[in-house]
Amino acid sequence: MTNLADHVLRSFVGPTVCAALVISVAVAVPPSVAAESMTGRTERRIESSSPVTGVVATVVGLDAPLPADFGPHPAECDRLSYLRYRAADGPEDSEDADRVLVAQPGIFEGAGAFESVARNTVAAADAEGRHIEFWALDRRSNCLEDHTGTQAALAANDLDIATDYYFGGGTADGRTFAGYADGVGTAWLKDQGLAQTMRDQYDVLRLEFPDQAVRKQKVLCGGHSLGGFLTGYFANWDFDGNPATTDDIGYNQCSGYFALDTVIKAGPPNPVRNFEIPEVPPSLAAPLEAASGALTDVYPVTRLPAVINPETTNLLAMAGLAARLNPTGINDIVDRLPHSLNFDTTLRTLLSKDPLMAATGRPDVRTLYATNDAVVGALLDDNSQPLGFLQTSVGFIGGGPVQDKYFPMPNQVIATIPFLGQLFGSDRKAAPTSYGDPSVVYTWQDYDEMTPNDYTDPSKEVTSISQIARSLSEPPLDFTEWYFPTAITTDLGQPTSPSIAAHYLHRDGVSRNPVLTLQGDGGLDLGASDSPNDVPITLHGYNHLDVLTAAQKQNDGLPEQVSTRLAAFSR
Repeated sequence: MTNLADHVLRSFVGPTVCAALVISVAVAVPPSVAAESMTGRTERRIESSSPVTGVVATVVGLDAPLPADFGPHPAECDRLSYLRYRAADGPEDSEDADRVLVAQPGIFEGAGAFESVARNTVAAADAEGRHIEFWALDRRSNCLEDHTGTQAALAANDLDIATDYYFGGGTADGRTFAGYADGVGTAWLKDQGLAQTMRDQYDVLRLEFPDQAVRKQKVLCGGHSLGGFLTGYFANWDFDGNPATTDDIGYNQCSGYFALDTVIKAGPPNPVRNFEIPEVPPSLAAPLEAASGALTDVYPVTRLPAVINPETTNLLAMAGLAARLNPTGINDIVDRLPHSLNFDTTLRTLLSKDPLMAATGRPDVRTLYATNDAVVGALLDDNSQPLGFLQTSVGFIGGGPVQDKYFPMPNQVIATIPFLGQLFGSDRKAAPTSYGDPSVVYTWQDYDEMTPNDYTDPSKEVTSISQIARSLSEPPLDFTEWYFPTAITTDLGQPTSPSIAAHYLHRDGVSRNPVLTLQGDGGLDLGASDSPNDVPITLHGYNHLDVLTAAQKQNDGLPEQVSTRLAAFSR
């Protein structure tokens, strides 16, 4: 792996993930069941149990065929999708909206990750008498996902439909799960890198707003995590490759940029202030691009034997589904989860209280009695989840005794080394101590119900456990991404490579428009935008995912900060 590619991957998923990626071995499985074939522009309303009323959500599909030289791929992958949020009392035509915020997802994220912030932002503007829209883009690679089981279970209010579909060979809506795509099923994603990602966003804007002047007036571009760096490239991208024509340049598709726990800047993440990562000299750029291409030929999708792969990202959605259907049910998803090296290793990695438990599997994580809400909390809360980029502030565990969590790293060590605070999150971690005792059932104290303790207090909790469970399971374009294309990350640090340099022709695109940067004080430090027009704001109590998931009403009695500031930015 090249140094630049390694740097980019480490910046997002940490050294352990990178090492595992290099040694992991792909195992071919049948491709997933494709969605029903559609052509033209389609738009379908989404039913929701969100407490934020007055917002209409739809899923939009657009024809956008891949280039002819792409490898074999399903017909459904010649379409682009996004989630559209608008005020119920506002205009139906997007061109009549006051503004449209268009968001790029982060790594391992789908459009559904923006569910809460999108609804909250539209509602905040609507309360001021303005009608804006929020579009959450879905990466093209998500066309390979099969959400039939989850959606059917949600409609029938029956978790067994989903678990039978994904684990037991059952049917849902007349279909049978064909397995997770791999091998030839994902080989075409080796070319789904930065250039195609830029083109996909441009095509969505071009197809929905054919008039460039309307795009420039209406659209605000931004994203979360990786999405900030993609937006930075988009701002500088010349889509026809001719610097003399300007209507097609990225900065002329947007009137401003917003960063959600990220920065708007082209290039790889760089947390070192006042230091610019040097660009690869043109003489070395082509060989480096070829080397990166060899890597993505072998690993077109970023996946590991455990923790991060299509099966485990889908598991998070099903954990959310269990909590959405029956929050106080006990072990509903855990009891249905098959034993496999992938699942067992993932549970031990994420939930073990100490290294001995992680190494031996004793006590067995599955013997813990916990409500479905508590399972989601354990997987995502900043006082439990060990990886910083997967953390939210959703309350605290209740119902039983806890201790300091010593795996993967003791709290005291994390507190003394800043890099570890970025990797594992700076909040003190806790773990249950009672396993195998049915009289001790761990529950979850929601963000607005918890009492102060040795680990946290209400001022640091901003996301509702019930709403994140809903966001994980309800949207038809999901929260967690199954098939993240490796080429996107390897491309980020190669602006001089021939395929990127042909369109990355401008370096002042970000500075040409205003920038709003909303950074959680417990989020990831991914660098600074260096734009003179940037307005950076730090959000107390927010972690990396909280900028997307925070509840509409906060514990201080004030409206949620991200959506309120985005609504103000859209004026």
